Amino acid sequence: VSHQQTDWISIHGHICHLLIPVLGPQPCFHSEEDRKHGKEQLLRKQKSLIAVALSTAQGFVWAGKPLEAIPAALQALRFSSQAFGSGSLQLVPIYLLLAEASTGAGRLRQAAKYLSQAQWIVLQTPDCSAALQSKLHRGLGLFSVAEGNLDQALYHLANDVYLATAEFGLNSVEVSRGYFHMANIFFHQNKMDAANSLYTEV
Repeated sequence: VSHQQTDWISIHGHICHLLIPVLGPQPCFHSEEDRKHGKEQLLRKQKSLIAVALSTAQGFVWAGKPLEAIPAALQALRFSSQAFGSGSLQLVPIYLLLAEASTGAGRLRQAAKYLSQAQWIVLQTPDCSAALQSKLHRGLGLFSVAEGNLDQALYHLANDVYLATAEFGLNSVEVSRGYFHMANIFFHQNKMDAANSLYTEV
């Protein structure tokens, strides 16, 4: 009952009206043009549902409610898999969000699985953008922090900064996120010169 309540609060209250057109019986089309139009309409509905689920999950993570974020992110993953395929790059941001929420909820083993899935998709896609690779390394870095492996965290966050710089330029806000997390690590290691330098850069 508590699981159903969490699921309802997290996402189903937001997407119930969107589920029927996507999950309900689809009309029968008689021409190829109608079939193509029907597929396009279904994809638009799926994308709308994914966007609502993803923004809801992100909102819960930002609000410090990782447990509530997980059901919403799982719905986004489910419909993204249906719409784009299980090996699509569109799934990577969702896996990263699931990993972040799972880490926040103390479910490190589950977070590691989500990160592995995201990493596998990126490795299987040679033309993956530097921006998405940057986000992957940031996720791996924050997970390493949660595990207490600070050297590994700094390695991934340095890659995050490098890739974000390649994609967005030196003075981008995207680059500042990696610097900020690295500064936090140096601060906790009592390496104040490095920490202050990076905080100034941010």
